[in-house]
Amino acid sequence: MTKNFCSPVGFATLALVSLSSCGGGGSSAGAASASGSVASAAGVLCNYATSAFNTTASVNATATATWSCSGSTRSLSANGLPDHAVGIFPNSNNPNTITAQNVVTSMPLMPTLTNVVTVLGGPLGDIAHILNGVKVDASTAGSCNNAGSTCSMAGNVGPWSIEALGQSSFRFGTDSNNAHVQPNGAYHYHGMPEGFIAKLGKGVALTLVGWAADGFPIYARYGYTVATDASSAIKVIKSSYQLKTTVDASRPATSLYAMGTFAQDYQYVAGFGDLDECNGRTGVTPEFPNGTYHYYATDSYPYLQRCIKGSR
Repeated sequence: MTKNFCSPVGFATLALVSLSSCGGGGSSAGAASASGSVASAAGVLCNYATSAFNTTASVNATATATWSCSGSTRSLSANGLPDHAVGIFPNSNNPNTITAQNVVTSMPLMPTLTNVVTVLGGPLGDIAHILNGVKVDASTAGSCNNAGSTCSMAGNVGPWSIEALGQSSFRFGTDSNNAHVQPNGAYHYHGMPEGFIAKLGKGVALTLVGWAADGFPIYARYGYTVATDASSAIKVIKSSYQLKTTVDASRPATSLYAMGTFAQDYQYVAGFGDLDECNGRTGVTPEFPNGTYHYYATDSYPYLQRCIKGSR
């Protein structure tokens, strides 16, 4: 049986040299039809650019990201480096070093909501990017066999998919940003990108933090109590996933691995929370006052979306 146990991760300080952004809102933001199609996204973070030297020991380089819009496409060009303080990498539970990446991707500027659920991530393609150019990849490559006697943090040894967050049996070396580093040097988020959210400094407010591969926006933690009413109170948005009440028959024993260790331990229950199976809902936001479908980063599973519902 393979288990990794972690020690506390140290943190260094970050110096931000420059940040420029041209966001949208108000009358310049897009409208959405009942189907979720964004009629216009003009002015909504089409000219967001950041270039910040990250003095954190694990980075010690300039993080760059540029978003632009042309025709019907929103594009990102970035080096994938975080622009906020990060943990120590490599560490005892993550042997990888953060290195610059060549991030070039695009998505629809006027996305359309569909009834099709598409699962992305890992070899299937990046599901989303935060505004700083760092990718979202909430799942892991870790797995266990049915008996729980053989587990790998990075190999396909069985059908039970190990979660990076919300469990204590396995340690993936994630830092306070719910992020760590892949073997190719790519820093990526498994959950709430806390350092980036803090850098934006919006407090208890709807905070746009990124864009999904289908072109719909991603917000962090907070939303309106009534999705269609911007005058309603702001609250912490909850996902609609919960732990299963009945343990799957072929699952490794809960005496070995508590419920919540594996992705299969969770089930989507419509109406249990505020969001659908892809951690999204349709409603108004500061950038889209007439409404749009949008995703959320949440404090509980799935943390960041594992699927998209827009056409690509």
